[in-house]
Amino acid sequence: MTYQEITKHLQNLANPEIAKHSQRFFKTAEGEYGFGDRFLGIRAPIIRQTVKKHKKAPLSVAEKLLKSEYHEIRLFSLLLLIFRFSKPGAEEKEEIYQIYLRNIKYVNNWDLVDISAHHIIGAYLENRDKSILYDFVKSQSLWERRIAIMSTFYFIKGNNFVDTLSISEQLLRDREDLIHKAVGWMLREVGKRSINVELTFLKSHYQEMPRIMLRYAIEKFSKEERRRFLSSKV
Repeated sequence: MTYQEITKHLQNLANPEIAKHSQRFFKTAEGEYGFGDRFLGIRAPIIRQTVKKHKKAPLSVAEKLLKSEYHEIRLFSLLLLIFRFSKPGAEEKEEIYQIYLRNIKYVNNWDLVDISAHHIIGAYLENRDKSILYDFVKSQSLWERRIAIMSTFYFIKGNNFVDTLSISEQLLRDREDLIHKAVGWMLREVGKRSINVELTFLKSHYQEMPRIMLRYAIEKFSKEERRRFLSSKV
């Protein structure tokens, strides 16, 4: 399956009304985080179905698709890479990881990050040196910083919380709301597996955490526990 064939197939699925809604939802106006992004107007379930039809497309095609100006085509590419990464074969996993890194600037909205970072970056780094995540933490790119924390979701699922906590601590004073939400979400995921680990972290840092980060982190706590954290009476 060629780049042109897949692109044409996806363009034929376009829906202008959905595209207009997506432009607003993903904040594409000037000064917003998604400024300049373009949409065809294709729902994610349809894109997933399309990936199944083209799952044997060469990785070189997937890489070219990842450079598309259209959000949904980049999403298609990432879903295809995730599908292929999940299959046996160390050689292909290495290639997919390198494709992701080479094209990281195109993973440039929260849904693209959240759907892919842990499945590719996190999974690849599980038993490897993770210093690249700490490089991402220092990046000027909002999306690379979000990739850093979201990649640790893979480690969390294996009950390894070290990097999540370390990266969360480094992002406590991040300026972006989308980072606050991602850190709070990952801390909540840690708490699902070890509430004591999450509580220890929160008790040390909750007073300096952005409010939205704290709210996300304690979302599953009891009403009384949430009240205590939010009123600084822990």
